[in-house]
Amino acid sequence: MMLSIYYGKMSKESTERLMETHGKDGSFLLRDSESVEGALCLCVRRAPFVHTYRIEHSTQGWAVETVSGSKPEYFSTVSRLLETYRAKTPRNMEPPLYPLEKQTLSTQALQCIGPNYWEM
Repeated sequence: MMLSIYYGKMSKESTERLMETHGKDGSFLLRDSESVEGALCLCVRRAPFVHTYRIEHSTQGWAVETVSGSKPEYFSTVSRLLETYRAKTPRNMEPPLYPLEKQTLSTQALQCIGPNYWEM
């Protein structure tokens, strides 16, 4: 599932457009962070918004960035993190329920994301 929902280098605006057009409440995808090199963004739609959660890697594993003072939960892989959060979502997050998989989208929909998508 991981590769099917990973959109690579995609802007926040393109993500929002894609999810508003092709997603539903609970739809989610992964993209590269625009501001932190090597980090990912978990984007979850909950109308009228697309909520974005940064996922970073450290020596302890992968974790969703938490509010100051909260202890992050670490996972060995991003797939494991997603499996866990789909089963039991932390209170401060929107639940990632429905993967917005690339293969379910038309070529036209993927082209609207922009040229950076095709660089993957």
